[in-house]
Amino acid sequence: MKNLQTILAVGLALLVGPLGSFADDAVAVPDTSKVTCGSTIKLTHSATKARLHSHDISYGSGSGQQSVTGFPEPNDANSYWMVRPAVGSKCGQGETLANGAEFRLQHAQTKKWLHSHVHQSPMSQNQEVSCFGGEEESNEGDNWKIELSSGDTVWRRDKKVRLIHTVTKVILHSHNHKFGRPIAGQHEVCGSKSRDNNNFWIASEGIYLPAVGADEL
Repeated sequence: MKNLQTILAVGLALLVGPLGSFADDAVAVPDTSKVTCGSTIKLTHSATKARLHSHDISYGSGSGQQSVTGFPEPNDANSYWMVRPAVGSKCGQGETLANGAEFRLQHAQTKKWLHSHVHQSPMSQNQEVSCFGGEEESNEGDNWKIELSSGDTVWRRDKKVRLIHTVTKVILHSHNHKFGRPIAGQHEVCGSKSRDNNNFWIASEGIYLPAVGADEL
């Protein structure tokens, strides 16, 4: 009888072990709480709640390049941006971005890059932010650096950050000033040398690739 009880106990332990492991694996959820290279995201301006946006409409002044605005509605496809490696660097799929990391944002619809240069913005006379180039054309004027909120170690969804233009050092900025036709109601987006609450952005809607590597923990 004791031998039978021992056999049954060993058998039960062997059965529970694999099932327990399988259950643990089944409930594992990929970490999509971080902004990672290869993700397609929307950026919400913290103060106005407008989404960083572009479209096939050029500025009527300054560089004449494709305009970048803040779009007041959350559901427009022209507000999606793909997180790509900076010119001259590498960033693997699912790699997180630490404080100070450089990257590019590629407009999902037109494939142009979020860009800045020494032209005046049309409304506030700050620095113009535009969309430039394409899949085969990009330069260092497309590179941006992430500045995280105090205490954060990697860029996370739903956290305020600043995006700093690596060449000219201006900060991606927006405000309540809105354009008239042909982009009526859309907010100006520009580069500002001043630090204030109008240059905070939050990663919001999107398709976030799961974080990989050491930063996944």
